[in-house]
Parts: sequence; C-alpha cells; structure tokens
Amino acid sequence: MRITREKFKTYKAVFDQHAERLLFKLSSQGHFLHIESPISIGKEANIFTAKRSDGTYCIAKIYRVENCDFKKMYDYLKLDPRYLHLKKNRRHIIFCWTRREYQNLLKARDSGVRVPTPYALKDNIILMELIGDQQTGETAPKLKDALPRNPIAFYQQLQEQIKKLYHAGIVHGDLSKFNILNNDESPVIIDMSQATTNESTHAKELLQRDIKNVVAYFKKIGVKTDEDMLKKSVESKEQKK
Repeated sequence: MRITREKFKTYKAVFDQHAERLLFKLSSQGHFLHIESPISIGKEANIFTAKRSDGTYCIAKIYRVENCDFKKMYDYLKLDPRYLHLKKNRRHIIFCWTRREYQNLLKARDSGVRVPTPYALKDNIILMELIGDQQTGETAPKLKDALPRNPIAFYQQLQEQIKKLYHAGIVHGDLSKFNILNNDESPVIIDMSQATTNESTHAKELLQRDIKNVVAYFKKIGVKTDEDMLKKSVESKEQKK
C-alpha cells in the first residue's frame, strides 16, 4: 500500500513542505512504505527509520534546508575538486552537500569499506541501508555508546576500513566515536557528507584529524597505538592478507 500525504502530517514539526513532497514521491516510487521512528532530530538533519515493502527497514536522512549552516558547508565544498563551479546559494549548497554524501557512500561501498549502502537521492534527502536489526528496525549503537568487547580486534578492523577509504581516494574528515557504529563487534563508518577527495587542498589536515580522534579514543581503552603508527598503516599500499 502506498503512503498518502496525510501520513506525513504527524511530522509537520520536522518536515517542511519541500521534504514532505520529496518523501511522498520517494514512497510513491516504491523506495519505502512509511516513515517509522526518529533516530535523531538535529539542527542540520533529521534521521528516521522507514519501513520497506519487503518488511525490512532503511534510513531516511533529511537535511534541513532552513536550518543548515550552508556557509560552513560552502567552505568545505569549495575545497573539493568535484565542486569547483559552486554557486553560493543556500538550496544549491545543501543539495550539493547531500549529493556529496551519496557519492561518497557509493564510492566507499564499491571499494569494500563498511558504510551504509545508499539507495536513493532526491535534493536534500538520502535513503540508505539501516545498519542494525532489519527485523525490528533497531539501529546499531555508536561506538561512544557501545565499548568493543575486544578493543584491539575492533581497532584493527577500523584501521583497515580507514585504509580502504583512503586508497579509494576519500578522507572522512570527521571520524570519531560519534560516527562509527559498533555493529556486532564490527565497525561501520557513517556520516560521509564532509568527506572529501585526497586531492582536496585540506585532505592531509582532515586525515590527521581523523587519525588523532581515533588514536585518542582507542588509547583510552587500552589499545597500544599512536598517530604515526596509524598514519603509516593507512598510507601504506600493502594490503592485509
């Protein structure tokens, strides 16, 4: 059964008319049946679970056009070689920001990085794979809320994911315990909108920030590592056997 516009009235406080129309269209195209539960209601984006026709769930990430700090987004985007002809217009910037997250997820996924699979893109909305329990719609916890049972093994897996991402030509740029999921003791990287290419003028700075955040977290929970060690591993072309 296709969703009706009336179903979205419950979310008037967080959906503007533009988002409501887009969600209705995406639902009508068969991407999902209905919006379920909010995961995060934020200043810049609202994230919901959505039920699909096969009984599984996906994620709907909706950037808030009127609330987003588009000037900050512009400052990030203008340094990305993929967005050289950027217009300093709110809607244009936010739509480009959303498209960049979608493109980054696709490229990361195609390179074997554990990220949510993106399903559909429409202006300021991305539909993507729910990481967690597909039967209940419960999402995997963030690393900040779920300490790994085996920190060393988890760190080694994450190290390999960062390396794959780097050799796919992408630097996350905001990697921390807040955007790494602990999915059954395996790391899944999320929030890829600020991720840029290795050719970006601030890619090295962003990579160093990622490394600093990751090392600081894992040193606190007893993993013997340091920034130089992780950086060398990430930049090394040697593949794990």
